[in-house]
Amino acid sequence: MQKQFNQLPHHLITSGKFAIEREMLRVTSEGTLAVTKHPKALGHKATHPYITTDFSESQIELVTPTFPTIEAAHHFLETLYDITALNIGDERLWPQSMPCALPEGGTIPLADFGVSGLEASRYREHLLQKYGAKKQLISGIHFNFSFSDEMLSALYEGSPEQYRHFKDHLYLKLVRQYLRMRWLIVYLLGATPAVHASYEERCVSQMQALHVDTFSNKQALSYRNSDCGYTNVEPLYPNYATLSSYIDDVRWFIAKGEIANPNELYSPIRLKTSKGGNDLNQLEAHGIDYIEIRNIDLNPFEKTGIARSDLRFLHLFLLYLTFTEETSHVDWQAEAYNNQQRVAKEGMSPASILTRDGYAIPLHTYATELLDAIDSFNSHYDLGFEDVFPAIREKIDHVDRTYASRLKTIMIETGYHAWSLAQAEHFYEDAYANRFRIHGYADLELSTQILMKSAIKRGYRVDVIDRSDQFIRIRNGKHEEYVKQATKTSKDNYVSVLMMENKTVTKFVLAENGIRVPEGVELQEESDLSQAWHSFSKQPIVLKPKSTNFGVGIHIFKDGATYEEALSAFQYAKTFDDVVLLETFLPGKEYRFLFIGDDVAGILHRVPANVTGDGTSSIRQLVATKNEDPLRGKGYKTPLEKIEIDEVVISFLRAQGKTPDSIPALDERVFLRENSNISTGGDSIDYTDQISDIYKRIAVDAAKSVGATICGVDMMIPSLDDAQIEYGIIELNFNPAIHIHAFPYEGKERPIGEMLLDLLFKY
Repeated sequence: MQKQFNQLPHHLITSGKFAIEREMLRVTSEGTLAVTKHPKALGHKATHPYITTDFSESQIELVTPTFPTIEAAHHFLETLYDITALNIGDERLWPQSMPCALPEGGTIPLADFGVSGLEASRYREHLLQKYGAKKQLISGIHFNFSFSDEMLSALYEGSPEQYRHFKDHLYLKLVRQYLRMRWLIVYLLGATPAVHASYEERCVSQMQALHVDTFSNKQALSYRNSDCGYTNVEPLYPNYATLSSYIDDVRWFIAKGEIANPNELYSPIRLKTSKGGNDLNQLEAHGIDYIEIRNIDLNPFEKTGIARSDLRFLHLFLLYLTFTEETSHVDWQAEAYNNQQRVAKEGMSPASILTRDGYAIPLHTYATELLDAIDSFNSHYDLGFEDVFPAIREKIDHVDRTYASRLKTIMIETGYHAWSLAQAEHFYEDAYANRFRIHGYADLELSTQILMKSAIKRGYRVDVIDRSDQFIRIRNGKHEEYVKQATKTSKDNYVSVLMMENKTVTKFVLAENGIRVPEGVELQEESDLSQAWHSFSKQPIVLKPKSTNFGVGIHIFKDGATYEEALSAFQYAKTFDDVVLLETFLPGKEYRFLFIGDDVAGILHRVPANVTGDGTSSIRQLVATKNEDPLRGKGYKTPLEKIEIDEVVISFLRAQGKTPDSIPALDERVFLRENSNISTGGDSIDYTDQISDIYKRIAVDAAKSVGATICGVDMMIPSLDDAQIEYGIIELNFNPAIHIHAFPYEGKERPIGEMLLDLLFKY
């Protein structure tokens, strides 16, 4: 096998499949354990593939799908965190592995899976009685890893043994090696140097106070990985020589009553099968498909609980362990366990001594030599992990750079409870700031991201089929829907789209159905404008391309225009379409009605791009300042678009006697465009609850007149206070942006992604 490995290209060596699980506690705003039920907003914990519970009803577990890159898995984990943090009311997510303040003799609710989950409930009762609830509330990161099928096939080529046995042997070697060297991960990623005063008395009584609520022995790196953490009553050493020997030993542990089932074997690494996880019968029948690393503390400095760079190092570490020779030391399991305990409880001591193949060796020496070997392995095979080594060497050479040491320093100053709660609030605020995006998909339009995020929240599967075309597939069980740009769905027929795309046809159909539209004519040549000009020369007008969206190519003349101005506007619009519409301008404010299914889902007033003077800055400078708002971006990937000073803006300012370098007076509001599209830098203001139902019914009738199921209805309304109903519909949009309703500049945010899913899946 080593010969085949030496011949593999580096991209094949580093290929694999990755998934991450993250446990964490829900806490009250005061930082005590939340004893409420699993939030309904997060779906049913028994069926949701991504968001569930672990031991306790208070303990959230996030589970990513399997991805071909660590980056993709980490992005998905962050998205799951954001969704969870924003759907638990005023509760927060505890950032530490070790529990928050726990009630003495109080209630710690076990996870309730109902009648269908009686077996799971009985198992949790068993754990409660055997280990106590406080230990079971310890949380962590689980990292699932498998080699790619392509890499395994390349390594297997020429092997005399069966493929399944070959694969099992490879994973078993990795498991043995990881168990030997796991102490290094405890040292590097350990982040539980202290516990809260309310933790188990047996453990707390052996520690000293760092703060009024914080206890430690002062040298510990990871209490979670110590005998005060998530471990069996006594260490268990199954035989990892073959898969059958491992399975036989675990069955023997169960028969002797040492554990109740394979899940109770609290090993730092587990053998898993895709056909049944940790089930021994399935493992025996199908073999090993992946391994699960389980000794990673939550990193409380990271919102996701683990840094991407640490996952990258862990990936390299696993590759190194798999393809380096094993030692023949007989008592390697006991030695590995003892090394883990020493690092976990004494790892900050400069005099910490470990053993290697039965011989004593200083921790620093052992770690340095191991890291040098990993570095050499990376360089020899050109694997591309050079960037991870500086931070790792810093931690090995300077224990005060470890997460545990940094955390201990903080806790001495501020205490366990106060800092952890502040960190939980900080991560909540970051989740809120990112509420409109799905991590890892910044190249997608925001409306697409919103729909994807809503689907993930419900536990639906989402596949991006064509990123550049914003084409996705959403699956819930056997029901699947293909969606383009969030609102192009199977629910609208093709002719309805064509009707809305053609503004002339739209106006014709609306007028035939008794809905008011502006008068107008089609122009193809300058001579058409000349012939029609006598009918429009003395009134407010609009010139726009026949078949464009987002306000592209539009000129509005509220006070009328000269023929020369109209001609210039016609020529500009002609660059976007062969046909230009000349229409009467309808007075009033423009409102966008978003129609979904049978109802109006949201209404916005879109204010044209504008700036407000400060008395000293030019319009150009004010635009630059306004564009710094993190909600503004480019290409519909943020709730608002940046304002561009283009020829249209310059022309519009000229009509006001201004230029981009003019300095507006203090509090003077200067509009930069006539059209109010968000796509050209406008501001969105929610009016859903302020608009009369009469206008909503008109919008519904307009949408249904063209057979639309999803569309935007642009309506001009002179006054919302008038007793007399006056309006005019200027356009129907067959692909309306949903982000402007979901995240308006001002007003209530609307769950448009949820509404679309209700339509698509009849939820």
